[in-house]
Amino acid sequence: MSLFLQKRSLPEGVSNGIEVYSTKISCKVTSRFAHNVVTTRAVNRADTAKEVSFDVELPKTAFITNFTLTIDGVTYPGNVKEKEVAKKQYEKAVSQGKTAGLVKASGRKLEKFTVSVNVAAGSKVTFELTYEELLKRRKGKYEMYLKVQPKQLVKHFEIEADIYEPQGISTLDAEASFITNDLLGSALTKSFSGKKGRVSFKPSLDQQRSCPTCTDSLLNGDFIITYDVNRESPANVQIVNGYFVHFFAPQGLPVVPKNVVFVIDVSGSMHGRKMEQTKDALLKILGDMKGEDYLNFILFSGDVITWKDDLVQATPENIEEARIFVKNIHDRGLTNINDGLLRGISMLNRAREEHRVPERSTSIIIMLTDGDANSRPEKIQENVRNAIGGKFPLYNLGFGNNLNYNFLESMALENHGLARRIYEDSDANLQLQGFYEEVANPLLTGVEVEYPENAIQDLTQNAYQHFYDGSEIVVAGRLLDEDMNNFKADEVDMKEMEKALKEQDYIFGNYIERLWAYLTIEQLLEKRKNAHGEEKEKLTAQALDLSLKYHFVTPLTSMVVTKPEDNEDQTAIADKPGEGGPASPFCDVPSVDGDPHFIIQVPQKDDAICFNIDEDPGTVLRLIQDPITGLTVNGQIIGEKGGDSNSKTRKTYFGKLGIANAHMDFRMEVTPEKIALWNGAAQSTFTWKKNMVISFGDGVTFMVVLHQVWKKHPVHQDFLGFYVVDSHRMSAQTHGLLGQFFQPFDFKVSDIHPGSDPTKPDATMVVKNHRLTVTRGSQKDYRKDVNIGTKVACWFVHNNGQGLIDGVHRDYIIPDLF
Repeated sequence: MSLFLQKRSLPEGVSNGIEVYSTKISCKVTSRFAHNVVTTRAVNRADTAKEVSFDVELPKTAFITNFTLTIDGVTYPGNVKEKEVAKKQYEKAVSQGKTAGLVKASGRKLEKFTVSVNVAAGSKVTFELTYEELLKRRKGKYEMYLKVQPKQLVKHFEIEADIYEPQGISTLDAEASFITNDLLGSALTKSFSGKKGRVSFKPSLDQQRSCPTCTDSLLNGDFIITYDVNRESPANVQIVNGYFVHFFAPQGLPVVPKNVVFVIDVSGSMHGRKMEQTKDALLKILGDMKGEDYLNFILFSGDVITWKDDLVQATPENIEEARIFVKNIHDRGLTNINDGLLRGISMLNRAREEHRVPERSTSIIIMLTDGDANSRPEKIQENVRNAIGGKFPLYNLGFGNNLNYNFLESMALENHGLARRIYEDSDANLQLQGFYEEVANPLLTGVEVEYPENAIQDLTQNAYQHFYDGSEIVVAGRLLDEDMNNFKADEVDMKEMEKALKEQDYIFGNYIERLWAYLTIEQLLEKRKNAHGEEKEKLTAQALDLSLKYHFVTPLTSMVVTKPEDNEDQTAIADKPGEGGPASPFCDVPSVDGDPHFIIQVPQKDDAICFNIDEDPGTVLRLIQDPITGLTVNGQIIGEKGGDSNSKTRKTYFGKLGIANAHMDFRMEVTPEKIALWNGAAQSTFTWKKNMVISFGDGVTFMVVLHQVWKKHPVHQDFLGFYVVDSHRMSAQTHGLLGQFFQPFDFKVSDIHPGSDPTKPDATMVVKNHRLTVTRGSQKDYRKDVNIGTKVACWFVHNNGQGLIDGVHRDYIIPDLF
């Protein structure tokens, strides 16, 4: 991932325009799942408004999950929407003359995210981009690839990576292509012990300079972190909140002999450098062949030429003969992919049928082409699929850009292989060799990872044709039975995991659920490439639903950011390159009032859910916490006057609210008697009557209602109700007893039957993968009339909302109001 901000057309005479004073890349990896936050801060030192652009390159396999702009302390978060909906919003903004940013350009391993914003004279702006990816194991290592390109000297430049691996870390390294080892040594620190690893790269201004007196930066290139984990056991299973992930990478197995046919495009377009690089790679591959392997070469252009009529063993004599054949390959004619592939497939099939190759061996076909087929792609796909019949994988390598890559990818995927683009660079031969090394050592064939019946659901792919040395199989799913009686595994020590997560302040309490969603979306999108009609629609709907639910920018979604410019809205859109009515993003009016009665109204259902929290007076509960906008709301419980805290019929209420915005250094403490405000160190106090509306710009509005009782009442005392009137500018990372319901969620109610109270029927509710018994009742909404209120019918969830809220209610208890 690279990032840079640049000054644009500064007027004559302005020497110090935009200053980028801080760039930080913060990476947190938990069980191979990386959560990366890129934060850049800039200030406009000029005396007129300037445009600042923020560019980040991120891995193609990553999904953007958030982007925010903070201008002068006010944060504008992004919302993920269905692509067409986002596009309409974007086009509307453009048609009104508002500026916009887009993700478009794609590189070898990266894709680029770009956004620009006008910054007033003297103003500060912060850009924050968050993306997540599952690090894949290749050649025995996980690789995190960061592109560093600040384009100017940055006072505070920092890359920080914290890694937590329950299996323990066995190796950890970091390298930078743009800096000498001498300079890297003092700017880079890396360490690992047990389950934790850390890499930090903090070059000073002097270390960033391209020469001792230069003002340009030498930070321009790749920063790569690689690591692996301990593998005492071939498999490792981790379970968090009802989701599991299973990593499988057995060590020390003998390599399975392979029968490999190389199908090489020698059409005219391969002339020159491409052909020379292909031959270089093939010669190196021949040197790595093992004596028990079998091989052959098939060359195709307008016609098809084979080196040998059948597969031959990789004896020293045959390898030498193959080297001579490869050196004499030259280009000619058209691109007859169909006949070239069918010849190779038939050769592999015949070798197996006639027992010419070892019984315990595996077959692979690798095709390299740089052009379009000279016949219909659909017909070729059908022919190849029928000929292979699911017996072995096809790997397609596409050389350069002038080819139908979608066709190559689609054909490889439906034959249990994959496609790779080989870029026309000086290292193309190394790219070819690198790919071959990944598949050169098959250890297992026909791998299926099985689980106890009736114990799991929503399983990701669990059957693989091949397992290669240095790679890893990852399967994730959901447990049907959360107490895990049916699921025995080498489960990670959860207490230790929780402790480490807290110590390192890791982001994910639900990282395995997000990892499961990431893998599921990735696999649905792959299947979708070869699906048609109803099947394609179904896969699209499933992938879209998960993309929206987990806030991932995928080929089906885009992220829309609306930001201010001259008091006009300005829209930016984050898009994932690839294929070419929004889900209601917020529930309406989550609120808490009375004996803390939480009421969650769900407009899509025209219904509501409610629950109580039963806690002792003095307890402080987290109601809303948004790490992106910096907004928090907490509430303290009060009881009845002189009430018996052990009484089963006791009533409790909210008697104090703490509302804060960390970005604005603002705090507000609300009690039935008064309102205290702190703006920085300055404090003000107000009295109030019945209700109060609090807004943080357009898009975040809360209402507090004051309930007053007769002053001499022997039991009751004044208390507060809290209502969320508008939350559309709050981010998808908002949490808390109320905040978690700002995102769309679904529930189903069935089996309505008489309960213990004849006036209140019971029913079964399925919500958040839990099956609960709920009771029909009603609560009051006091926004319009503080004395009488309006009745809201709702399904009541018992046991402090257990099964509806994430975790348990005690997770939301905090030590104090701020």
